[in-house]
Amino acid sequence: MELRIDLGLIGNRTFVNNASFGAYAQVVQSPAYRDDKSGTALQMLPDLLSGHQGAHLVVRVDGQVILDGPQAVLVSNNPYETGDIVGLGRRARLDQGLLGVVGVKIETAAQAAGLLRRAQRSRNVTVLTAREVVIDADQPQIPVGIDGESVLMPTPVHCTIRPLSLRVRVPRDRPGVPDPRPPMDWSRLRHQALTFTRTNGGESGTQ
Repeated sequence: MELRIDLGLIGNRTFVNNASFGAYAQVVQSPAYRDDKSGTALQMLPDLLSGHQGAHLVVRVDGQVILDGPQAVLVSNNPYETGDIVGLGRRARLDQGLLGVVGVKIETAAQAAGLLRRAQRSRNVTVLTAREVVIDADQPQIPVGIDGESVLMPTPVHCTIRPLSLRVRVPRDRPGVPDPRPPMDWSRLRHQALTFTRTNGGESGTQ
């Protein structure tokens, strides 16, 4: 049988999964990322979130600034089931005609530790849906991870959704939505963040 699903559009490129900016785009640039996405993200994110020195990002939705200066932004083709800061979760549907947006903004290493302990409930995480997202910056080009591929894109970067634009064929007797993946090892990520906090003076701010 045939189904129709949405595609994301970033500039003149399409994406099936997500486009990532800031600290997460730096993770995608790592040579180790292709072989071990979750492990590389777990290893690199604490330091990157706490000491991010990349471009100053501004996120606009429908012309309104919703984030000024986040360290990491994830724009997905349809929202993830949770406020997934690394894009490793699942999406129950790909036909809602919406982009998912997750933004992370912290000011201290201690906030990074709290974020990594309870990402979904943290006030440092913004989670919403949109039909159009614009990522601007104080630099003419910024690195972007597009479905795991690292590219440089001119700013501002426009992300939109193309509803039901891709036809896919699936078996009629296909199984339902898979069970969610095991939860991310937040305790391991928290331990790494706390280690970073101790070695960098606890409440020191970002550089």
